[in-house]
Amino acid sequence: MLEYLRVGNPAPDFEADAVIDQEFTKIKLSSYQKNKYVVLFFYPLDFTFVCPTEVLAFSDRYDEFAKLNTEVIGISVDSKYAHLAWIQTPLADGGLGGDIKCPLVSDLTKAIATAFNVLDPSTGVALRGLFIIDKAGIVQHATINNLAFGRSIDETIRTLKAIQHTQIHENEVCPVDWQEGMATITIFS
Repeated sequence: MLEYLRVGNPAPDFEADAVIDQEFTKIKLSSYQKNKYVVLFFYPLDFTFVCPTEVLAFSDRYDEFAKLNTEVIGISVDSKYAHLAWIQTPLADGGLGGDIKCPLVSDLTKAIATAFNVLDPSTGVALRGLFIIDKAGIVQHATINNLAFGRSIDETIRTLKAIQHTQIHENEVCPVDWQEGMATITIFS
């Protein structure tokens, strides 16, 4: 029986080919445990319409995530060669136009998208899944958008900060629309 990924459970580990700094390398999700949080975002395909806007937005804000001790990793079902070609293709021609700060992982076998339960069986591509994984490898946040619309980087950062705050301050919870510096709610254990 297939167990579905749930918030509060360990993230499925994987090792896969990725493109980082226009070089091929292997990355393993669990290698970030104990050191960093991970924002893992799935997107359908390279050379599409919404996907470059998201990848470029995550790359543009990469340094903000780094200051929050967080690695950002993009994943699609494309090959590592397609990722590299997409990175090297000019923006005007549907590419990413050069260097991308976040690794782009190849999930050609679709095993990672399947493990994270974001593979759309009707199209064979990943839905726009986003997972925030803490330093212990536990999924703290998960959202999945359908193919036609992108995500909010601001909301991802806000959620990440709330997760980090509540992990440091275990007797506090963050109310609706909480932003860093706002009041929290103190709970008693």
